[in-house]
Amino acid sequence: MDISKYLNSTELDTSNKQPLYLQISLLIADKIQKQILPSGTKLPPERELADLFAVSRTTAINAYRKLEQQGLVWTKVGSGTYVAQARDLESLSEVPWPQLFTAYPQNPLASILRDLVSTNAPGTISLAAGMPDPALYPLETFTELFNHNIGTVPPADFGHIPTEGYYPLRRAIAAMLSEKGIPASTENILTLSGSQQGIYLLSKVLLEPGDYVVMETPTFIGAIQVFQAAGARILSLPYSEKFSIELLEDFLIRYRPKLLYIIPTYQNPTGRVMPEQERKDLVKLAKRHRLVIVEDDPYSDLCYGEQPPQALKAMDSYGGVVYLGTFSKILFPGLRTGYLAGPPVLINRLALEKQFIDLHSSNIAQWLVTMFLNEGKLAEHLTKVRREYKKRRDTMAKALLRLCVKDIDFKVPEGGFYFWCKLKQAGTSQQLLQAAAKNRISFVPSEAFHTMPTPDNEFRLCFTTHNETVLLESVQRLAKTLTQITKKIKDNDAPPSSVWPII
Repeated sequence: MDISKYLNSTELDTSNKQPLYLQISLLIADKIQKQILPSGTKLPPERELADLFAVSRTTAINAYRKLEQQGLVWTKVGSGTYVAQARDLESLSEVPWPQLFTAYPQNPLASILRDLVSTNAPGTISLAAGMPDPALYPLETFTELFNHNIGTVPPADFGHIPTEGYYPLRRAIAAMLSEKGIPASTENILTLSGSQQGIYLLSKVLLEPGDYVVMETPTFIGAIQVFQAAGARILSLPYSEKFSIELLEDFLIRYRPKLLYIIPTYQNPTGRVMPEQERKDLVKLAKRHRLVIVEDDPYSDLCYGEQPPQALKAMDSYGGVVYLGTFSKILFPGLRTGYLAGPPVLINRLALEKQFIDLHSSNIAQWLVTMFLNEGKLAEHLTKVRREYKKRRDTMAKALLRLCVKDIDFKVPEGGFYFWCKLKQAGTSQQLLQAAAKNRISFVPSEAFHTMPTPDNEFRLCFTTHNETVLLESVQRLAKTLTQITKKIKDNDAPPSSVWPII
């Protein structure tokens, strides 16, 4: 178990009178007592712990000695330091909670989505989380809409509403989709607490342990985790410039998968856009095999040049494409408002499942989004953010070409949030990430986006969260890190490869 991800985001307070070794021991003790680090967990070697906190090896040794004195860890000569067995569970908690929990995925990246939105260490520039820039949130518009309309809304609209969602919003979303060539009415729409909830609901309704699911690789972290947690067996379509329709057909014949999950427009993390003919071929194949396609489309409104092809759902002639959308990327994540478009029979079944989770999504958020759509504010906002994000994309692309081109390959994305980069030199993105943490920059290595071990020489950079000045500084820090790690590798002194900081 790699515990560095639980420790890396924490900075020691050098101004504190408390010794550094004691600060480290208290931090690890807290993780042990909260059962974040369960009994038997192997802790980092002393040298690695020292590097993690930028302290001397003596300080790291003293931290472990303190924990050993407290009975929280034990050391096996020649093997390492381990979390001790809890001798008195009542001293840790009145209820032995860990003994009551159901099994959970033991994937070392299981907490990555939570980690990605965690607060960074001071001064760190995070290019990790796929976030719009808070400076561009349309908060003034939402405030005006709230103030001008709160007195006119029927009070009953803020009571319990149907699980399917606020009817005026479902109607507005159906109209919005129809403009995109996706025929829809209110009975085809389910509002969600973010599109991630839609993936989860689909897994609950469609999947049983052992069912097969087809996914591109690399792909969205959240979808991988949901399907793995459902006990699905993942069939991976390796990334290439051309969608692997032949391999998919082979999967369909041999395994009869329940569904295909795909992001055809500005794919996360690669940024790839599936061409129109490939989309038609995919829908044609899926229709022949009656395959459910889950089309996740968070980014298609964020295009910075030529418009992408129509959504797969717009080409759906057999009712098998389930379309997921969200307002998190184009407005702001705190709305927690997304939607799913599908046949009424599926909407009804998903609503039955959703009522067990939250009864219905937030009324106020749905009401505000409804007014935003009905008053034509979305088009104006999209024009603004597209213009700004295009400038940021171009700024980062030029900086990467100028400072990092000898070390990485990348393509300029046509839309969305991300650059997908590949190391030219020896070494891994995990090694790069550990070195980058010391230069106060973070990103997501390729390991997080795959369903099985792969060569770890790629990583994702998000260019939308920060302004151009910060982006330039981030690329300078990345270039510095690339130079440092290249030198270390040449000197045969590469840093350890298993590192995942909380970012």
